[in-house]
Amino acid sequence: MSEKDEEIFKSVDLEQQTEKSPEPDINPQESPSETEIDKPSTPSTEAKAESTPSTHTSAAKVKWTSSAEQFKLKRFFVLRPGTLDHGMEDVKALVNPTEDGAVQSVWLMAEVDHWNNEKERLVLITENTLLIFKYDFVMLNCEQIQKIPLNYIDRICHGTFCFPPRSLLTREGEGVRVFWDKLREPSFTSRWNPFSVDYPFTTFTYHPVKSANEELGHLCDIQNFREQLTSAAQKAHSKNPVPGKANGVLLLNQPILVEAYVGLMSVIGNQNKLGYCLARGNIGF
Repeated sequence: MSEKDEEIFKSVDLEQQTEKSPEPDINPQESPSETEIDKPSTPSTEAKAESTPSTHTSAAKVKWTSSAEQFKLKRFFVLRPGTLDHGMEDVKALVNPTEDGAVQSVWLMAEVDHWNNEKERLVLITENTLLIFKYDFVMLNCEQIQKIPLNYIDRICHGTFCFPPRSLLTREGEGVRVFWDKLREPSFTSRWNPFSVDYPFTTFTYHPVKSANEELGHLCDIQNFREQLTSAAQKAHSKNPVPGKANGVLLLNQPILVEAYVGLMSVIGNQNKLGYCLARGNIGF
C-alpha cells in the first residue's frame, strides 16, 4: 500500500470519530431539575373529578336509605289512610264514662313483655283508668282490653333497657315501666312462662312508625306519655285514695331490667315484627 492510500484511510477515521462523539451543548443557566421545581403545584383535574362523585355517591346513599325506610314503614297497616283514626274511634267507644271517666289522651305504643317480645298497642289515659288495647288494624276490631286503675299506680320508671349479665339479648332505646302493686312479686312459673299475663307492671317503648310524620311522632312520644300519666295518676290518688297504700306516685329514672336470658322466640318475633299488624306479602304455592 502506498503512502497516499494510508493518508486517505487516516482522514476517514478522523471524520468518523468526530461524527460519533459530538460535543454536548450544555447551557448552565437551564437544568431540568430546576424547571420542575420552579413550576407551581396545581391540583389536577382528576382529583377534582374524584371529589365530585363522592358527594353524589353519599347523597344517593342517603336517598336510598330513606327510600328503604319509607318502604318498610308502608308495610304497617296503621299507616294506611283512615286506619289509625278508625282504631282510635273504636277503642274510645269501649270506654265506660261512668267507671273510667272522660278520655284525656290516646297513644300508639309498643309493649315489651317479660320475655322481650314487642306487641303493638293502643293506650288510653282517662280520668280514672289506664286502658291498654290489643287492636287488630287489619280486621279493624279490638281483641283484648287491660284496665289499670290510676289510683293503684305507685311507681313509674323511665330509662334505657338492660338485661342480666349472662343474657344473650339486647335492646336499644328507652322505655317507661308502670307498676301498680309493689307488694306482689312475679312467681317463678310466671317468670319462665312466655304467655304469663299476671305481672304487676307493664312496659312501653316507641312504636317503629314514630318517625313517619309529625302527628305520629306526638302519638308515640314516651316523654309526653309519662308526664300525662303521672299527672293523671296523682289526681286519681288525691281524688280516690286506696286504703292501706301510700298515696302518690314515685318517679324513677333508672335502667329498665328485662329478665330474659336466651329468648330465641323474641329474637325471631322482633326481627320479623310478628307483634305488629304488617303486610307480609303473598303466601302460597
